[in-house]
Amino acid sequence: MPERETPAGAMDDVDAVTRAVLTATRLLVAVSARSLTEVEERVTLPQFRMLVVLSTRGATKLVALAELLQVAPSTAMRMVDRLITAGLADRQTNPENRRETLLRLTDEGRRTVEDVTARRRGEIAAIVERLAPRQRVALVEALAAFNEAGGEPPAPAADDPEPYPLGWVIEAEAAHDS
Repeated sequence: MPERETPAGAMDDVDAVTRAVLTATRLLVAVSARSLTEVEERVTLPQFRMLVVLSTRGATKLVALAELLQVAPSTAMRMVDRLITAGLADRQTNPENRRETLLRLTDEGRRTVEDVTARRRGEIAAIVERLAPRQRVALVEALAAFNEAGGEPPAPAADDPEPYPLGWVIEAEAAHDS
């Protein structure tokens, strides 16, 4: 990728930025994986994604859940069965259409999402605390621009309810709603 001169005289190397973002994503994936260590006996990363979707959407039909996760309904059903066996999700009859079954989190499933998200937030906060204040400002600006370019809305503040704790639902939900 070509380098371009920026107004400040610095070089804008798209490849260098891409490499830096790839490195940061490796770090964030590692943080996410570590946040799951306490529940990894019961929940895989794809199953946790399903818990997050159920946490953000509430009771959901299997077909909609599969669509949001971009998996086949049969795959989603196997995941749901495992989560039900683990006591993290359950099925209920749709009160508006008794022929439909809705999937939802149990209290234990909700606690699992909250605990994993809190561990992830804590580890990221510890990394950010090691940055100098000016680096934090620059990082917020850079990530806000990056997220905006990618169409990802900002995450809520630490004391706000977190509707998208891992940011995995936004794109699929936007596609589903259009």
